[in-house]
Amino acid sequence: MLAAQFMALLDVFIVNVAAPTIRTELHASGAGLQLVVAGYTIAYAVLLITGARLGELLGHRRLYLVGLAVFTAASLACGLSGSTGQLIAFRLLQGVGSALMIPQVLSLIQRNFTGEARVRALGVYSAVLATGAAAGQVLGGILVSADLFGAGWRPVFLVNVPIGIALLALGARYLPTDRRERRGAARLMRDLDLPGLVLLGGSVSLLTVPLVLGQEEGWPLWAWLSLASSVVLFAAFWAYESRLARRGGAPLIAPRVLRIPGMGLAVTRIVVAMAINAGFLFTLTLHIQGGLGYSPLRAGLTFAPTAAVFGTVGLTWRRWPASWQRALVPGGFALTALSTTATGALQHGGGTGGLAIYGAYAGVGAGLALAFSPTFAGALANVRPEDAADASGLLATVNQLGQLIGVATFGTLFLNRLDAGAHASGDALWACSVALAGAALVGVLTALVSRRR
Repeated sequence: MLAAQFMALLDVFIVNVAAPTIRTELHASGAGLQLVVAGYTIAYAVLLITGARLGELLGHRRLYLVGLAVFTAASLACGLSGSTGQLIAFRLLQGVGSALMIPQVLSLIQRNFTGEARVRALGVYSAVLATGAAAGQVLGGILVSADLFGAGWRPVFLVNVPIGIALLALGARYLPTDRRERRGAARLMRDLDLPGLVLLGGSVSLLTVPLVLGQEEGWPLWAWLSLASSVVLFAAFWAYESRLARRGGAPLIAPRVLRIPGMGLAVTRIVVAMAINAGFLFTLTLHIQGGLGYSPLRAGLTFAPTAAVFGTVGLTWRRWPASWQRALVPGGFALTALSTTATGALQHGGGTGGLAIYGAYAGVGAGLALAFSPTFAGALANVRPEDAADASGLLATVNQLGQLIGVATFGTLFLNRLDAGAHASGDALWACSVALAGAALVGVLTALVSRRR
């Protein structure tokens, strides 16, 4: 299960390092390139909660295998694409496959592990969830630089095909059989909550599309109207879900899930942490490849300290002294603020930062691991098995929205500053580093509120 989770997460970020090569070979516009990078995440984010509900209704094993098959086929199609439009379309299809597959992983863990076994499983899950980002950058750099069979950027997608086929065979053999109630078509459609799906999908789409395209289009009026409409539509979604729950229906997200102690603050911290993570990786990739002229291989390996430290801290923080545990999340966000600031300061004006820069990268990995992993584990600590699907969909969705917001927001800031003149790339990275540090300080405040409570 976690191998497929890792593969799907790799695909969010593996394209970052390949993006300059894709832009050159396919003659992609700025907006087209952003849609190649973010289109996957848009489809993924819009449909995650629906994927979680379908798993509850049709069986987690079945939906996991269906989603994995769609993802694998779409990866093959991405690798064979001959134009930007084709690549964007197949990236969206990849996102659909991930949205069907990924919520089932957390639901299967919640339903098949108990006690200390569940704690260990969730610890590995959260480490995989975030190391996939930096690992995607590393693997993307290796594959693009290797230029296997003269295929350029295509192996970043084609590598998923043999892995996906192997995982399909293993999943069919080893995943636990679904135990589910048989439903007629009419009841299935009612339990799926189609009105809720339309409202939620509309609100997420209205939020994500202007974030992706607004910079390239010069932030026209439609982009601002779309952002405002997303808030209105989400309010309508939540009002509808609350009424449906009071009537005894089956809402897409059970309101009681957000009333679980600490869930609301955890959602906020997850969004902030994932926005910082995605924004840091995306803008730094643009800087070191475009500003410093690093090869894809060197650019990818640059992120190895971040991935290694994140994974190590994410897997070991539970063993640290009990007296440290309550300080981990605010301390993690504070360390992230210091490390992102150091990253920008060391490379301000076009410098490489020397050996010290790798300490800053490692600090970002450690800080984000401390901010994210305890938050994620704490959010799931009080989730009942019957709420596993709703919690899975909710947390997976906010995770992806956080990443998309990070790429769009900090990417826009970087690209705006990039047009400012000489040494623009280093100056743009410095501006983004300060903004990333500010976001981390917001995370510190949310963590301190949680401690007081």
